[in-house]
Amino acid sequence: MTFHYLESANDPRVTDYTTLTDVHLRKLREPREGMYIAESSKVLRRALAAGHQPRSFFLAEKWLEDLDDVFQAYPDVPVFIGKASLLEEITGFHLHRGAMAAMHRPGPVPLVDLLANAQRIAVLEDIVDHTNVGAIFRSAAALGVDAVLVSPRCGDPLYRRSVRVSMGTVFQVPWARLKSWPDDLSQLKEQGFTVAAMELTDDAVALDVLAAREIPKLALVLGTEGAGMSDQTLDAVDLAVKIPMRAGVDSLNVAAASAVAFWELRPHG
Repeated sequence: MTFHYLESANDPRVTDYTTLTDVHLRKLREPREGMYIAESSKVLRRALAAGHQPRSFFLAEKWLEDLDDVFQAYPDVPVFIGKASLLEEITGFHLHRGAMAAMHRPGPVPLVDLLANAQRIAVLEDIVDHTNVGAIFRSAAALGVDAVLVSPRCGDPLYRRSVRVSMGTVFQVPWARLKSWPDDLSQLKEQGFTVAAMELTDDAVALDVLAAREIPKLALVLGTEGAGMSDQTLDAVDLAVKIPMRAGVDSLNVAAASAVAFWELRPHG
């Protein structure tokens, strides 16, 4: 095992961990450099269990024993250790969840492979809040969604906040970023999917009504926070679906709505 004790925040060996609080910079930099950050001991263990490969580990000395088995399994991966104050200076925030790892970003999964045996797919249109992205993935993993597709402008599922909120379930659910939106929805239809948009349109059917149809292959499109679904997307889908509301409430947060819909629309049999 190779342990490196850090003495300076300017150490060039730990540039993977710098400016972690700059969301705009990191969401551009990490895909470009083919990496992502797994934050917390639990999350990095789930990343490793999913077969992802570490670039390095980054932690305070007190967490060394807790992750000894991990370091034994990856003896050639550098382990960077430093005082809590120094680690905070490097990352921009206090590390209180154990350790971090800079991970190699897995290669994209071809869309045709994601669709091959899927019955339920979630499609995220321009959802930019990484907390919502992570929460949707967690619900997708728990409630039987086979794959998630994200639009070109959607937040990065492997951004560290998405990963953390999902509790690492972004490593369990296959996903892909679409290149042409909403034109790529046609590929789902070609593979036999009914494409439904979660949107409060005049002709939207109630969620339980759609569930009763027991559609074999269903793709559910979830729109961006605030503005909702674009007109172009509504023109491209087969139908709209809504969650019936009470007490004058007109909508749920997109992550909460996704959990309700995933459960109600789960395949039977």
